[in-house]
Amino acid sequence: MKRNSLARMSEKQMGVSASRRLTSPFAPSAKTSVKRSSRERRVQPRFTAQFRGTFSGVRDEGQGRTLDISAGGCKIESDMPVTVGESFECRLHVPGLDWPLRIDEVTVRWVEGKLSGIAFTRMRQDEAVKLTRVLGELEQND
Repeated sequence: MKRNSLARMSEKQMGVSASRRLTSPFAPSAKTSVKRSSRERRVQPRFTAQFRGTFSGVRDEGQGRTLDISAGGCKIESDMPVTVGESFECRLHVPGLDWPLRIDEVTVRWVEGKLSGIAFTRMRQDEAVKLTRVLGELEQND
């Protein structure tokens, strides 16, 4: 009982009400029956884009290509075997950029064969600015 009151207090302190939680665009409403896969958690819009990528981790290096990208991560296709939870560095070779976009750390969120979803977990500010610019250009061309 004490634990529940602490949880409610935390929600109040954070300014989250029960009604706001239920009306979140990511929570199924009573009126709709939405089936989402476990990887459908994205908040940012994603854009179809194929960029060559190079990946390097502690135990392996590889190449692949993005299939879609957002501010929070991307879907990649690669022959490099990866496992959920694994982290590595990623460089995306985006046409129009002088140097590859460098993401210092990405974390694998899901794997299906040669496809995997990776989250951008650590990136320098200047690289994040470049990514935002790239996404803006993709949105204009969409």
